[in-house]
Amino acid sequence: MSYNNNYSKEDIIRIAKEENVRFIRLQFTDLMGSIKNVEIPYSQLEKALDNKMMFDGSSIEGYVRIEESDMYLYPDLDTWVIFPWVTESKVARLICDIYMPDGKPFAGDPRAILKNALKQAEEMGFTAMNVGPEPEFFLFKTDEKGNPTTELNDQGGYFDLAPMDLGENCRRDIVLTLEEMGFEIEASHHEVAPGQHEIDFKYADAIKAADQIQTFKLVVKTVARQHGLHATFMPKPLFGMNGSGMHCHQSLFKGDVNAFYEENDKLGLSNVARQYMAGVLRHARSFAAITNPTVNSYKRLVPGYEAPVYVAWSASNRSPMIRIPASRGLSTRVEVRNPDPAANPYLALAVMLAAGLDGIKNKMQLPPPTDRNIYVMTEEERESDGIPTLPLNLKQALDELLRNDVICDTLGEHALAHFYELKEIEWDMYRTQVHQWERDQYLSLY
Repeated sequence: MSYNNNYSKEDIIRIAKEENVRFIRLQFTDLMGSIKNVEIPYSQLEKALDNKMMFDGSSIEGYVRIEESDMYLYPDLDTWVIFPWVTESKVARLICDIYMPDGKPFAGDPRAILKNALKQAEEMGFTAMNVGPEPEFFLFKTDEKGNPTTELNDQGGYFDLAPMDLGENCRRDIVLTLEEMGFEIEASHHEVAPGQHEIDFKYADAIKAADQIQTFKLVVKTVARQHGLHATFMPKPLFGMNGSGMHCHQSLFKGDVNAFYEENDKLGLSNVARQYMAGVLRHARSFAAITNPTVNSYKRLVPGYEAPVYVAWSASNRSPMIRIPASRGLSTRVEVRNPDPAANPYLALAVMLAAGLDGIKNKMQLPPPTDRNIYVMTEEERESDGIPTLPLNLKQALDELLRNDVICDTLGEHALAHFYELKEIEWDMYRTQVHQWERDQYLSLY
């Protein structure tokens, strides 16, 4: 996964031959964040590396209609990696950008949307957006048919060790597999809820970080299955327990200089960092549909379970949406805590970056920090401090999204229209469904 390989086409063909790679998966991500791939035999590798591999875009969620379905996969050579879990008939993968037959990038490709947002940052003088993501997940037992149950595989809590943390062996194997694939793992531990885990990997530039999140999900699910477990990145699988977040640590660089650091500032934060945060806070309600994209996401964003509900910031407090971790100098960064791992990482990073850049462009004023525990404040206190809440449900989030030109422009017309349409269907299916809770509550009562 280390993208400093600078692989050439010839390198990849040589490595594939030496390592006896039989199949190559050309991977990309659909609008909903699902990994898709076109698998080709080794004999077709050269054709793929020449960007001549076509696929039918009409069969992919949120892509195109049948009459304009031909699309090309352009592999990013630096994403070449051989899957360590396949021993016979080795399989490798390349992450691809999607192009139209006329040679233009496809407007609905999430990776292209993030690249466009990064171009805007570059035009403003920023050479990189660095991101350190923290995707959490649950491990559940599977039944005799291999289907997931809601039975947890342990009763561990935050930082617990075996015997309480029965996921430890699975988690260790996930870490070893990730390291074999070039990840630099910084920490791996049990999370707050039973069955919940977190593995943190080293920050990277935004495109690589989003690629890594997708690869991470694939590895976690694959290794869990080998342990007879089901790994899920669903934001809130169980009532009454903490949900899974994907906190995103982010900073902007100009060459080797962290644009968020200011030595003489009381908090070590530059004006750029403050304006960036102001932009993220200003647009937070509007980009929630992207960072928290499912009906279930909003079951996580409730008070009492360590997930942020309020649009505020602090250097010390964990209840606001943005926290400033203690490290300074090159490590100065802002931690945006509302995203969850159901988000499409390319789109989530694109909208957060766009929000922050808008803050810098318009020299937005950062409101004062909220160093009290917001969960114990009354509604009146929050209102007088100017602390809004994140949307209460997916429908509210979708309405906020449509009202915000900055976020809509970042997604572009194609992605916005298809994303909105798919999510509206999801909300409608949920809204019209009769749930077990309602039957338990009302069937006897009325």
